[in-house]
Amino acid sequence: MLRLGVAVGTAEGGMGTAVVENPGGPSVAPTVTRADLHQTLVAQARDGSPEALAELYDRYAPTIYNLGMRLMGSGPDAEDVVHDVFVGLPQALKSYEGRGSFEGWLNRVASRVALMKLRRMKVRSEVSLAASSRVPSGDFVPSLLDQVTLRDALNQLPTHLRTTFWLKEVEGYSHAEIAELEDITVTSSKTRLFRAREMLRTLLATSL
Repeated sequence: MLRLGVAVGTAEGGMGTAVVENPGGPSVAPTVTRADLHQTLVAQARDGSPEALAELYDRYAPTIYNLGMRLMGSGPDAEDVVHDVFVGLPQALKSYEGRGSFEGWLNRVASRVALMKLRRMKVRSEVSLAASSRVPSGDFVPSLLDQVTLRDALNQLPTHLRTTFWLKEVEGYSHAEIAELEDITVTSSKTRLFRAREMLRTLLATSL
């Protein structure tokens, strides 16, 4: 009988060795997929493993920072969003059911954190959106529109209209998801998007 050592994750967040016995034939190492390793990492982070949280931070902090920049418009505020997301991640993971993309779920958590910060700050002045390589879709954006012109136009939208516009047109959220994130009704989300589009049409028309 052959005995084969296979590296597996331990409850303490480290790696141990399991012995797989295969009497009567050659030993075959069990297949461990990348998805399995990621699930183990998430489970360890849920239990508060510093190593697992650090690994998730390295993987996803840049994405969350970029999202924070788009919603908050400020580097320091975006850094605060990243910090708050990962400080609260072990608790937030208790509600993660593993359905769909983990990155998509984490972006939703980050969006909620950013929107809560905006409410607390009671932003009155317009904030600048960082330049983005992603241009919103839709027939209201001229095909030859310079991204700087678009950014400047977005900067002139009221914060609540700009946020709804960005979540819908760039991040791809549904109106139902936006309503949940912003604590408004689906009708209000649609109204805000309509008003944002109308304001953008006017602003872009005057800039061409």
